[in-house]
Amino acid sequence: MVAVGCTNTNAPVKQADDSQTAISITYPVTKKGDVVDTYFGQQVADPYRWLEDDLSEETGNWVKQQNKVTFDYLGQITYRDTIKDKLTKLWNYEKVGSPFKEGDYTYFYKNDGLQNQYVLYRSVEGQEPEVFLDPNKFSDDGTTSLATVSFSKNAKLTAYSISEGGSDWRKIIIIDTETKQPIEAPLVDVKFSGISWQGDEGFYYSSYDKPEGSELSAKTDQHKMYYHKIGTPQSQDTLVYGGTEAQKHRYVFGGVTDDDRYLVINAAKSTSGSKLLLKDLSNPDSELVTVLDHYDSDTSLVDNVGSKLLFQTNLNAPNKRLVSVDANNPGSNNWQDVIPETKNVLTVSTGSGYLFANYFVDAVSKVTQYNYDGKKVRDITLPGFGTARGFGGKKDADKLYFSFTNYNTPSTIYSLTPESGATDVYRKPKIAFDSEQFESKQVFYSSKDGTRVPMVITYKKGIKLNGKNPTILYGYGGFNYAMTPSFSTGVAGWLDMGGIFVAANIRGGGEYGKEWHKAGTQLQKQNVFDDFIAAGERLIADGYTSSDYLAVRGGSNGGLLVGAVMTQRPELFKVALPAVGVLDMLRYHTFTAGAGWAYDYGTAEQSEEMFNYLLGYSPVHNAKEGTAYPATMVTTGDHDDRVVPAHSHKFTSALQAVQTGDNPVVTRINVNAGHGAGKPTDMIIAEIADELAFSFYNMKYVELPAYSNKTEEAAH
Repeated sequence: MVAVGCTNTNAPVKQADDSQTAISITYPVTKKGDVVDTYFGQQVADPYRWLEDDLSEETGNWVKQQNKVTFDYLGQITYRDTIKDKLTKLWNYEKVGSPFKEGDYTYFYKNDGLQNQYVLYRSVEGQEPEVFLDPNKFSDDGTTSLATVSFSKNAKLTAYSISEGGSDWRKIIIIDTETKQPIEAPLVDVKFSGISWQGDEGFYYSSYDKPEGSELSAKTDQHKMYYHKIGTPQSQDTLVYGGTEAQKHRYVFGGVTDDDRYLVINAAKSTSGSKLLLKDLSNPDSELVTVLDHYDSDTSLVDNVGSKLLFQTNLNAPNKRLVSVDANNPGSNNWQDVIPETKNVLTVSTGSGYLFANYFVDAVSKVTQYNYDGKKVRDITLPGFGTARGFGGKKDADKLYFSFTNYNTPSTIYSLTPESGATDVYRKPKIAFDSEQFESKQVFYSSKDGTRVPMVITYKKGIKLNGKNPTILYGYGGFNYAMTPSFSTGVAGWLDMGGIFVAANIRGGGEYGKEWHKAGTQLQKQNVFDDFIAAGERLIADGYTSSDYLAVRGGSNGGLLVGAVMTQRPELFKVALPAVGVLDMLRYHTFTAGAGWAYDYGTAEQSEEMFNYLLGYSPVHNAKEGTAYPATMVTTGDHDDRVVPAHSHKFTSALQAVQTGDNPVVTRINVNAGHGAGKPTDMIIAEIADELAFSFYNMKYVELPAYSNKTEEAAH
């Protein structure tokens, strides 16, 4: 491990005085068009509509001009390279995932430190591991990533998907596991898909028809599930579900039980709720049986024992429960509780013939082991306050593995012996970061309407509550996603340079189940923003920071969160960092699979009330003339085909046109990058370093805050 070079910890933190010269910035001229849309008799101008055309030369030139301004600005921050160097050294440690068994081999993912993509290794007992798949060799610049990897039942064939340039469109490559050589032509134009084998003869996957025009922004509306038989061309793949008006769904996913007996299909029209269908694969002539014919729940198969099916569901159980039912009569009226609903949100995994119930207790993990009849075996002892993931494995495994992490502890892999409940450290990373210097504290605060909301505050021990600590407030608040404590090397760098990191578990997420989610959707979306604003106000009231030192960051739906709160309360924050954000709420549903997000957002065409509500907080439409907005760096990728970059382009243009005062508004557009998955390490480090440098500089630091030389000791 390379030791971290450090500044003197006794050096004072130097802040700007009134004589500091600000970096000058001149924005490119962004033309305004005359497009006007009419909603319920109300006209709404969309002057930057032309930026939605990602194929046009004009948009390409705009991207180049904006990036030049942004990188010229960042290049004048004197400690920008110091931050990047520090992050690079922090990042440079071996990261290894949990092992898993397929056939005669044990597989695991590993990154030596700064590799752009994780490498999949395999080994047999008594021999050195060998490289099985190395995505770093898939492309020269590291932007082609390995996505899903799936082994046939006898593990002699492997199908894996790759993403090029961060796109959600994938290719599936099928290889002989022993020789690692392709056995047929790749499957192409695959999107939002798993790979689920039926025996060794073929697998199920999902995709859309390739859209006309731009594949990065054109609408994809009808998902279809196919069966691919090994040795036949993709053109002969069997359409299993989708393709008719009656079966039209935006998301269709299928999975085969481990014993190859059943195929289970989830068919959804939005990101929440799905129909559930079942096919008995032991009978080739069997029909698809509808288990649930509505979209009122999120229900998924956990396992089966013969004809006994185990489903995890939030049907009539907002915090989820585990139920069993006979496949011959699978309707919900026949479901029996195995693990009943509790006050804490449940997620179930299986391994070694046991069930493992992972509960969110105020967004922190608690894990309980059960047998398949729902009888409690024991609570699993976890290392502390944080997030545990894993516990999955084959039924005959004698050991299982799980990871544990929190905001100041890198992910450590533990082994678990299910028969005794004993846990041991399997692999602990050696990183140049001394976790003992930092602490996390969970605080509960009241939102605008009195709702009790948790947030976790992480900082260096002994911090002074003088209101002058650089602070990043982070949130998501959407799509039933539960934000639980996890380690980030970028956050570690911020903490070690004297910053505070705060994660707020606001409504719209899944931390407290379906009701918490619904309380932040559609006509209740403002609750999400109110929760986040209240978190900032609480941090200021308690002396952790002040408006001059407070930054807000979020990505995707979290980018919307940042865009909304910075336009509603611009004086509350010094820096805003909206990343790959959903920022045009009147048109988000017209791109790619965006219409599927309507459960959370509603649409402008849905009703006049919904249109007015969306217009009231849509960041693109609420940049007001003569307002001093926070220093803002909007980030996106030019190949983002989930939240198309037009959102970020239009928001940047709107802010630049109206910004008053000295705070800059810039956009940093990664080239040949998508929404985030599979982004190469060097690109991630460069982007985070620029966000931190931008934040420190606009909080008026003229010299980087000192960081501890104890990190050098930790490196050894």
